[in-house]
Amino acid sequence: MESQEQSTTSKDLEKDVTLNSEPAQEQNTGSVNNQPEASSAAAEQAQEVVNPGASQAAAASTPAEETVQAEPQEKQPASVETEAQPQHKYAAMSKTELIAALESLKEQPIDSVKDDVAQIKSAFFAIRKEEIAKEKEAFLAQGNEEAAFAAIDDADEVKIKELLNELKEKKAQFNAEQDALRAENLEKKRKIIDEINAIVADPDNVNRQYNHIQQLQQEFKAIGEVPATNVTELWKSYQLAVEKFYDLLKMNKELRDYDFKKNLEIKQQLCSEAEALDDQNDVVAAFKKLQELHDTWRETGPVAKEIREELWQRFKNASSVINKKYQGFFEERKAKEKENAEAKTALCEKIEAISTDGLKTYAAWDEATKGILALQEQWKKLGFASRKQNAELFARFRKSCDDFFGKKAEFFKQMKEQFAANLAKKTELCERAEAMKDSTDWKKTTDAFVALQKEWKTVGPVVKKHSDAIWKRFITACDAFFDNKKKQNTNIHTIEHDNLKTKKGIIAQVNAVLEADNKEDGPTQVRELMKQWQEVGHVPYKEKDKIYAEYKAAIDKAFEQFDMKGMNARIANFENSLNKMGGDDKVYHERERLVRDYERKCQEMKTYENNMGFFNASSKNGSTIVKQMEKKIANLKDEIAILEKKIKMIDDKV
Repeated sequence: MESQEQSTTSKDLEKDVTLNSEPAQEQNTGSVNNQPEASSAAAEQAQEVVNPGASQAAAASTPAEETVQAEPQEKQPASVETEAQPQHKYAAMSKTELIAALESLKEQPIDSVKDDVAQIKSAFFAIRKEEIAKEKEAFLAQGNEEAAFAAIDDADEVKIKELLNELKEKKAQFNAEQDALRAENLEKKRKIIDEINAIVADPDNVNRQYNHIQQLQQEFKAIGEVPATNVTELWKSYQLAVEKFYDLLKMNKELRDYDFKKNLEIKQQLCSEAEALDDQNDVVAAFKKLQELHDTWRETGPVAKEIREELWQRFKNASSVINKKYQGFFEERKAKEKENAEAKTALCEKIEAISTDGLKTYAAWDEATKGILALQEQWKKLGFASRKQNAELFARFRKSCDDFFGKKAEFFKQMKEQFAANLAKKTELCERAEAMKDSTDWKKTTDAFVALQKEWKTVGPVVKKHSDAIWKRFITACDAFFDNKKKQNTNIHTIEHDNLKTKKGIIAQVNAVLEADNKEDGPTQVRELMKQWQEVGHVPYKEKDKIYAEYKAAIDKAFEQFDMKGMNARIANFENSLNKMGGDDKVYHERERLVRDYERKCQEMKTYENNMGFFNASSKNGSTIVKQMEKKIANLKDEIAILEKKIKMIDDKV
């Protein structure tokens, strides 16, 4: 029988509160249900009758309670913690790891692992789907028709399906056991209702049955869930039976007042606790606590009729505050998930917009890779989107990354093949040069070697570990031919011996200037002698290093004595920079740089010296070019000397 109190408050609760006379089993859906307090005629009549044996009735439950729906109007997950880790736990696992994880869940209670099973299944078949897509792509790339494609059997897929079937059977067994238990509970509760009705049917002995009724009520509450289809009917039957008992009981007014007082204290405390939840920062924890308070409220008996509505309104208002905060929490989280989804979509579009068509060098690929890695770091900093979107966006983003790095791997493979082809071409050029190096047909062979050198320049680079060796082999063959050619040119030898005498005379004049130590005219005289040196032609090949060493020693001494061109200043500046370098690593890196520069300049100087054999010094143009090249060689030797000093300074330091 519905109470007057219920009918007067139902309209007030219609917007954010749901009245429900069903029992506590409804909590399993995530809502909090509190029964409205009864104001039955029997309870009113009980105030007029004194029951001497009812002194222990203070803890008795009442047949009807106020009901509040503490869950927001839009149903939300019962636990935020479980949803906060949707894809992160299993997304990075391989198929083997996912099978092992699923295997480990078999021995755990089936009702506690259903979310993990679903996530593992989703992660596994996402990987499997990608594998099949790649198989199909390769199948079509071979020129096959799409209709003829059939995926290759996968042992891991068979295994995980077996495990899923085992878990499915286990879940079915668990559900069957739960259904049997609910049916058993239904039968137990019906027997209690029948026993209460039997007591009510004997009105002469109702007063003696008060304690027994209390015991039956406790037993009824202690029994677990019943089938959902029987909840409402069962609860109404129980409520009607208890109300009939209280109608007949005619409880004495003192005992009734005592119950009201005790229930008032409990419900006032519940109101205070519900109001205090507004100060709690954890909205989800506050909502769970509110559910517990509603359970206690429903289990607590009625209070005096004149304050019943006021007290219930206070508790309802406090519940509404928490309900709204809880609803707002999920709305805010949805907004954040939407924001994260938009940000992740933007990252997907950015990475998809990166074109690899123009990446033709290692440096270009490395620069593009830095951009990809930066986008991946941005992705890691973003929070989750909704579960479905998060999985789809991650698959989209990962596919773009995989496509990029797949193309990069293909580029490096092609470059490796190109390096191998270049090495084969340069090896062939070396063999051709070695076959001609002993030829005495000077004109024809010289032209052939010039053609070989030009062809060498058109061939691309090779792997670094072969670069120096293959170049040395080629240049050695070239040097051998041009050395032989020089030996056969007697006229040039005569000129070279004359040039040797001239250069020795220049060295003697430089030494004379040094001995005079004329600070004002000395630099000018030395520069004039250096100019004369550049104008002198070749010397005999065997003498060139020796005579240049003597010349360089004299010039270095002049540069030091007269501080020409600031060479000493350059060395001093380098020494100062060297002293400021923090650690040995920087010093070693600087030495490596200098050594590379030194080797490069030495190679460049040798190339100039070899190429000088291509020109006829007797012609006017040939003489001019030879002098220019000799000047470049002299400058390179100066630079090499400075590099040697810098390297020696580092070696002395470390």
